[in-house]
Amino acid sequence: MTIIVHRIRLHDGVAPDRFETWVREVDYATCPELPSVLSFSVQRVTGPAVDGHDGAGTVADTGAEPLAYVEIIEVSGLADFEQDMQSPPFRKLVSDFDQMAEVVSETVGERIGEGYRA
Repeated sequence: MTIIVHRIRLHDGVAPDRFETWVREVDYATCPELPSVLSFSVQRVTGPAVDGHDGAGTVADTGAEPLAYVEIIEVSGLADFEQDMQSPPFRKLVSDFDQMAEVVSETVGERIGEGYRA
């Protein structure tokens, strides 16, 4: 199973409430129409941007402009997800998203084991 992590920044002038309402009411609601998506969540970033550790066991603040959100997408496979990306529901999500925010980085990986969840 493949995990995709997007770091997201809102466009200037876009209210966080507007974006978060869209995530809850539209983005999450569209996921069942995308067969490759096994799970999807958006997290509001509440701490500073960080880049590694400062050598004393604490995380160093980069001073960079803060990110607004991180989204984590778990998909059955990249080829399946790429196919879903061509669908009308996904293209509508992209159109809406692009009016409010931008993905500033993408990381793709594979989960090691089942992980942990309490």
